[in-house]
Amino acid sequence: MLLALLVVGNQVRVPYVALGPGPTLNTLGTAKVEDDGEVVERRVVQIDGVPTEPADGHLDLTTVSVHDGLTLFSALGKWMSGTYSVTPRDEVYPPDRTTEEVRQENTAQMVGSEENATAAALRYLDRPTALRVAGVEPDGPAKGVLQVGDEVVRIAGVEVETVKQMREVVSKKAPGTEVPIEIVRQGAPQTVTVTVAQHPADEENGFLGVTAHVVNADPSLKVTYTVGDIGGPSAGMMLALAVIDQLTPGALTHGEFVAGTGTIDPDGEVGPIGGITHKTRAARDAGAKVFLVPARNCAEAVSERPDGLELVKVESLDGAVDALDAIGAGKPAPTC
Repeated sequence: MLLALLVVGNQVRVPYVALGPGPTLNTLGTAKVEDDGEVVERRVVQIDGVPTEPADGHLDLTTVSVHDGLTLFSALGKWMSGTYSVTPRDEVYPPDRTTEEVRQENTAQMVGSEENATAAALRYLDRPTALRVAGVEPDGPAKGVLQVGDEVVRIAGVEVETVKQMREVVSKKAPGTEVPIEIVRQGAPQTVTVTVAQHPADEENGFLGVTAHVVNADPSLKVTYTVGDIGGPSAGMMLALAVIDQLTPGALTHGEFVAGTGTIDPDGEVGPIGGITHKTRAARDAGAKVFLVPARNCAEAVSERPDGLELVKVESLDGAVDALDAIGAGKPAPTC
């Protein structure tokens, strides 16, 4: 019986994964990536085409490690260590998707996070951005009127700069209303009219049937990200801060070792993420003294606060910059 238990415990896989502290990456530093079979080192956030400021110190993004293929004994060992949490595998790798499909989804989320980071940082700095149509639903009301690549300037006379603003204007229009939309198509300004339809989720609200995104509108400015194998959307805020640090004088960290996490949207709103306690532990182990926490993650972060790590509550990109400035000036910052 003992031999059978040892065999089962060491060889039989269990439907669980272990989550723990993952690697941290300094967004002001460099990352090693493979290029044509060679390992090269590149800046995590590279800005070209415009003057930049020296940026050093630490603005570390944090990650959660996922350990798959656990045996019964390895799962128990991870759970008993106090460093890892064990969760059903289906929560990380849904049964209707392959491991490769999940990886591709995480990669796509990172790309979206990078785009949002650029948009949020440039809007914070009042640099040029544009709201462009990214897709038009084949059966939607905007079919044949709006095109992919159109820059949306005003809807019903209201200037719109983000997807959120566009949705707010359109949703207030009753279905069947003709709405003038000022656009720029291939460099030429023009006005088109779309009869909004009924929103699928709310019959009283209008619906355009397009997807849009905020993009950099300065042709001389180029932002490139190199994050290696890191996926998901939670690096957005830290990447945005790294862009701001390079495009503004002075050190955003004010000499502090800062780490953090949080999604970002083009409006600069910081959203919650998963695995916050693993990320705070990873940051502390890396040497961080200040950790930027999305406001909606504060309660969980406080439940396992690592010793010597200040948890700063952040709701927006503006708030994150203000909090770092306050810490640099020796003033209190919002804390969890």
